[in-house]
Amino acid sequence: MRSEPLSLTARGEGGRGARRGSSPALATLAVLSVLALTATGCGSGDPDANAQASASAASEGDGKITIPDDIRDRLKEHGIDVDKWKNGAWKNWDRDDWLREAQDYINPIIEGLWDPERMRDAEDPDRGVQENDLSGDQGVTDPEPAPVDAKAVSPTYHDNVPVAGKVFFDSPEGTMVCSATVVEDPAHPGRSNMVWTAGHCVHAGKNGGWYRNIAFVPSYNDQALSAEELASATEDDLAPYGVWWADWARTSDQWIAQGGPTGGDGAPYDFAVIHVTPEEGGAGKSLEETVGSALPVNFAAPAVPRVETITASGYPAAAPFDGETLYQCQDRPGRLSINASDPTMYRIGCTMTGGSSGGGWVATGADGAPALVSNTSIGPVNAGWLAGPRLGEVAEGVYESVSRRFAGR
Repeated sequence: MRSEPLSLTARGEGGRGARRGSSPALATLAVLSVLALTATGCGSGDPDANAQASASAASEGDGKITIPDDIRDRLKEHGIDVDKWKNGAWKNWDRDDWLREAQDYINPIIEGLWDPERMRDAEDPDRGVQENDLSGDQGVTDPEPAPVDAKAVSPTYHDNVPVAGKVFFDSPEGTMVCSATVVEDPAHPGRSNMVWTAGHCVHAGKNGGWYRNIAFVPSYNDQALSAEELASATEDDLAPYGVWWADWARTSDQWIAQGGPTGGDGAPYDFAVIHVTPEEGGAGKSLEETVGSALPVNFAAPAVPRVETITASGYPAAAPFDGETLYQCQDRPGRLSINASDPTMYRIGCTMTGGSSGGGWVATGADGAPALVSNTSIGPVNAGWLAGPRLGEVAEGVYESVSRRFAGR
C-alpha cells in the first residue's frame, strides 16, 4: 500500500471528515416519524432557516402540516421540543444531547431547508488517516491498483444513471454531502423508497451519533449545469425529482461501535440503508416510480478474482472536483484487508475524491443484469483508488430490517 493518508469520502462546510461499520447484531434505526415543518423564507440557504408548524393532530384549513400530539410526546421522550427544533435547536451538537443509539434516530422534515444555495454549499468532511492506522492489515491484500481517471457522466443523469443521487445532512462540522443509490425493496416490488449509502453518511461512529436533516436528491443537477449556470439555478434544476427526507435509517452495529474519523476503523461494515419520503408529499408515487428505476442488491457476490469489472458512481466534491457533477470509474477489483477478522474489502483504481462516499458500486450478476455489490467507503487523500465493503450477511440484515419495517404500508 502507498504510504500516504487515507480519507473518508463525504463532504462538509467548514470542516473535514466522515466514514463507516456493522455485525449480526444489527443496529435498528428507529425513526420516530416524519414531521413536516413548513420553512419560512430565510433568504439564501441560511442554515438558520426557520420553520413553522401547527400543533394539532390533522391538517388545518390553511394547508399547514400539523404534528399529532402523540408524535410530539414521543419526541419529548428524547428531550426534543418540536418548536425549538424547527427554530434551530437541531444545531445543538452537545455530546449529552446528540442522539447516538440505534433506536434513537429522529429526522423531522423541515420543508425548504435544502434550498439550492444550501445544497451547493455542502462539502465533504474529508477526514484523513495515516497509513500506520492500518498497521493491523492481515489477510489478502492485492497490490495497489493503478489510478483510473473518473469520467463525467453525460447528461441527463436520469437517462444514464437514474438510480444515482446525493445525500445531504448536517453534522457538527457543518453542511455535508455524500452519494447514494436507489435500491429495490423486496416488500414493495416496483415501489421502493429505499436508498443505499455509506454508514459514515448517516452516523458519526464510536465518538458521535446520528447526523441530522438527512435528505436524498436523485439525479442532482441532472443537466450537468456549469458553475456559472448553477449560480442562478432553481430547486427544479438541482432537484428535478424532488427532495426525499429519511424517515428511517439503519447502519451496522460495527460502524456505531467502531467507526471513527480515520480510515480503517469499521470500514468493512461501512454501509447504511435509508427509507425516504418526499418533502412535499409527492403525488402518491414511490421513489422508484418517480425515478423509474431501482437496483437489486447482491449479498452473495462472487469472490473478487471472479468479478470482471465494477462501476462506481458518485459526486466527488474535494479538489479537483466541485461536487456538482456525476462521475464514474470502471475497473477490475482487487482485495484490501483491514483486519483479519473482518471481511476483505473490494478496491478499485479511481480518482474520485471526497463527496463520492456512499456512491453505488455495480457489477453484472449471474443473471446478466446489473446489481449493487458495494459502496464507496475509503480512499487515499490524494486519490488514486477507492475501497468499499463486500456486502454479506450483516449488510443483508440491515437491508431486510428496513424493508420489513415498512412492509404492509
